[in-house]
Amino acid sequence: MACRLMPNSTTTTYFRAPHHFANTVGAISLCLQLTVTPVFVPPFEHGMQNTIESFNVLWQAKLWQRCRVGGVSELQMRSDRYIAAHRARTQSLAEVAPRRHPMPKEFEFNARAALRGQIVFIRRTNESGDVNMLGQSFHVSPTWLHRLVRCQVHFDQQEIRCFALRRRAPAAQPLLATIPYHRPDKPFQGAL
Repeated sequence: MACRLMPNSTTTTYFRAPHHFANTVGAISLCLQLTVTPVFVPPFEHGMQNTIESFNVLWQAKLWQRCRVGGVSELQMRSDRYIAAHRARTQSLAEVAPRRHPMPKEFEFNARAALRGQIVFIRRTNESGDVNMLGQSFHVSPTWLHRLVRCQVHFDQQEIRCFALRRRAPAAQPLLATIPYHRPDKPFQGAL
């Protein structure tokens, strides 16, 4: 078991990628190849989505940042053990959670593959109705200021769809904007 200690940081950008490079997505290309939709939420944002982000921070601190793994299968094994232990501690919540799909046995990560699928960003608009994601600013709505939006980045359709999030009517999420988005071809250059 080869482990390495890394600084404990709740703002790590390994999966999301750094803010200062536009259109960079980081290691989430692994998630997209597994048909998993990554959801990025500001860690201190209130609401149901904060539970997801809190678990992501825990998983990264307890597993990702502590241990160096030899490959995807070892990461899957360690992740399975961590999730089983976490669920045992939080059984009442785990009983209502959706079942996880097993890791495909023949999966092989292709760092050169084009991005397919979608990424979801939960963001709060600023005083102009803009949101920041993917290292740049996008205009969403002049009437939806300082409020939460769900931004779905669709790589296949080359667009971003922004929906209003409402606390009083969470099932009603009207479309605020559809933004054309073409990401330049940038293959993943990191190490898993």
